[in-house]
Amino acid sequence: MRTTSDRIRHAIGFEIIGLLIYAPLSSLLFGYELHTMGIITLVASLIATAWNFVYNLWFDKALLAWRGTTGKTLPIRVAHALLFEGGLLVLFLPLLAWYLGITLWQAFIMDIAMSVFYVVYGFVYNWVYDKAFPDDFAT
Repeated sequence: MRTTSDRIRHAIGFEIIGLLIYAPLSSLLFGYELHTMGIITLVASLIATAWNFVYNLWFDKALLAWRGTTGKTLPIRVAHALLFEGGLLVLFLPLLAWYLGITLWQAFIMDIAMSVFYVVYGFVYNWVYDKAFPDDFAT
């Protein structure tokens, strides 16, 4: 299993790189000013960072109990990314609607777009991270 310092490095790296990519991209996509989308992305990042730490710890403990290893196959990586984003959707959707003064449905559509981006980004980031910083207990 990964150490706490490794999990912190993982979470911070994920959020910083994601912020640098998503804020300008979402500003262009949704037509809001960069600073508005930057604030939304920053708040989402803070929520996601906390969720990332907790979720990955729970996920790895579950994998270790279930399979005896924290190694992830392709189907497990897909499930990992989708479950992470589903939890984040529940946490972030009401805040997005409130901040932008939009309906929950409009916020849901925006959040789905954000989730699609982050599912793909999360899959790639975690794969690259695992290659760059291997988990000694993974097989």
